[in-house]
Amino acid sequence: MMRHSDLEHRFVDTFPETLEPGVLYVSMEFGSAAHSCCCGCGEEVVTPLTPTDWNISYDGETITLHPSVGSWTLPCRSHYVIRRNRVIEAPPWSDAEVAAERRRDRRAKAAHYGLDEVSEVAVSKVNVERSQTLPAAPGWKKRFLAWLMGSKS
Repeated sequence: MMRHSDLEHRFVDTFPETLEPGVLYVSMEFGSAAHSCCCGCGEEVVTPLTPTDWNISYDGETITLHPSVGSWTLPCRSHYVIRRNRVIEAPPWSDAEVAAERRRDRRAKAAHYGLDEVSEVAVSKVNVERSQTLPAAPGWKKRFLAWLMGSKS
């Protein structure tokens, strides 16, 4: 059961040291959104806003984050959708579904960045680095691509 059913959104330049529960922080400068996991576990959830990750829509009053948020690496393994500032609990995914989504994600990144293949290790490394450094430094997309190209050699 989701602890937070409604979120307040805040457009920020940088993320605060501690994410306030029930708040979706959006940094356009750093191309990412962050929030405290909506299950109430307190873990920080970072969603990079890129053509191959998440996107937001803002209707002047509310935020929708697409696609769903699946916290597969967190102990809670929560899964939910944020639509018009409302948190909608989604069904849990099996390990097989998570693995299939990770493969789809790697293919999407490879296609977008014009690469033959993106390794799961590379995607995992980027996701871990992003979750440990809020917010990402300016120009992270260029550094990510350079890092990704370097990891192929």
